[in-house]
Amino acid sequence: MKKNVTWLFIVLFIAFLAACGQPQADEELDADEVAEAPGEEEEATEEDEQSVEVDRGLLNVEITIPPMMLEDQDIDQVIADAKEAGVKEVTENEDGSLTYKMSRSTHNEMMSEMREGIEANIEEIKQSDDYPSIADVRSNQSYSEFTLVVDQEAFENSFDGFAALGLAMTGMYYQIFNGDDPDKIDVTIHLENAETGEVFNTTVYPDAFEE
Repeated sequence: MKKNVTWLFIVLFIAFLAACGQPQADEELDADEVAEAPGEEEEATEEDEQSVEVDRGLLNVEITIPPMMLEDQDIDQVIADAKEAGVKEVTENEDGSLTYKMSRSTHNEMMSEMREGIEANIEEIKQSDDYPSIADVRSNQSYSEFTLVVDQEAFENSFDGFAALGLAMTGMYYQIFNGDDPDKIDVTIHLENAETGEVFNTTVYPDAFEE
């Protein structure tokens, strides 16, 4: 088996956080410093304002990671990695979820790094010899839908399906960090026959985990 589910689950999450790196000094502005930079809040995009809960007085973003995304993970390590990535505060909730609090600028940087990471992962899947049955991968802008164009017979007789699982996991993480309702996130994976152009299988995550 080329990929292990738990390994993918943990590494993808930690890699996205760690890739964001430390925030710049100007990302840690306090309330007085923010008041001296009146143009900063206007620079936030309309998408940021609509998709995340923002304390507009302190320019902070709060995101809650649901328990299902943290199963089988070392919570202490997850928290340490989050803080290393620039998250100011991490709160452990009674239901097993984690709430991250970070500056808006740190969140913007994190989302940019996530997008770059997902696009790089897509290209790697398309080019890598690890997934010989996969000819192409397409996605929508919100990473809630992916289409894998594959040699159907080869795909069905391989472990290349783990690539689809990895994309589903990263797509769900992206939506969570984008501020989408954790109870409503999902990622749809279509498998398209490269020869006929027909979709022969569609899977929706996280519903598939319950089947």
